[in-house]
Amino acid sequence: MEQHERIMAAVGAIRRAAPLLPKVGVVLGSGLGGFADSVTGAVAIPYGDIPHFKKVSVAGHAGRLLLGKVGGMPVAVLQGRYHYYEGHDIGDVVFPVRVLAKLGIASLLLTNAAGGIGSELRPGDLMIIRDHINLMGLNPLRGRNDERLGPRFPDMSAVYDPEFQDVIAAAQQEIGRTAIRGVYLALSGPSYETPAEIRMLAGLGADAVGMSTVPEAICARHMGVRVAGISCVTNLAAGISKQPLSHQEVTETADRVKSDFIRLLELVIPRMG
Repeated sequence: MEQHERIMAAVGAIRRAAPLLPKVGVVLGSGLGGFADSVTGAVAIPYGDIPHFKKVSVAGHAGRLLLGKVGGMPVAVLQGRYHYYEGHDIGDVVFPVRVLAKLGIASLLLTNAAGGIGSELRPGDLMIIRDHINLMGLNPLRGRNDERLGPRFPDMSAVYDPEFQDVIAAAQQEIGRTAIRGVYLALSGPSYETPAEIRMLAGLGADAVGMSTVPEAICARHMGVRVAGISCVTNLAAGISKQPLSHQEVTETADRVKSDFIRLLELVIPRMG
């Protein structure tokens, strides 16, 4: 079965389960799934019940699609993602985002947990992604292009919508936080970076580093969806932090900023529609 047919099979199953037509899509990163409780009137569909979706194996990712409303805005929320480092094909990694695009979203908010590299970043900061660097070693658009999904050579000069960046910055100020914008760099993982690698990434202009988001952003733009991104800085990167890195630290920091993260998204999502 071709990619487009697999996507439409998933779309059909979702529409049968929940007829809501979402305008905004949201991807919740590691430890950030608690926002799902803010979706009103939600219909929750486990990934395992959606054709061609994969199961999630990483702690902090529930593996459910929720369709409901946030501040009156119809949304589709991916509560957790699966990653390239889990052994999935990159086409499978971006499949849920492609399905959201075919469901009809016009805007997509990507969130993640990331290691802080920039000198102004501290654990608990919510960084607005202004651009990204793809060092995962692959591109999700590699291979035969299906014009039903997007053009062969999509423009990536403004992946993260400048208007949405301003929307997030204004919302940050409303909840009493300083708006910080930065460049997110994606590696394939799953091992954390070495101090030497972090020094190299800093030299390349990266402010935060993680193992997701970039393939999803590329595919969303390929399909004409406007993109915004927020990185929850859950730890300082190797060589900056004096402590060994762990996934437990990621989830603990995400939990600590949970209330601000939820308030921020509750303000931002209705303004992205």
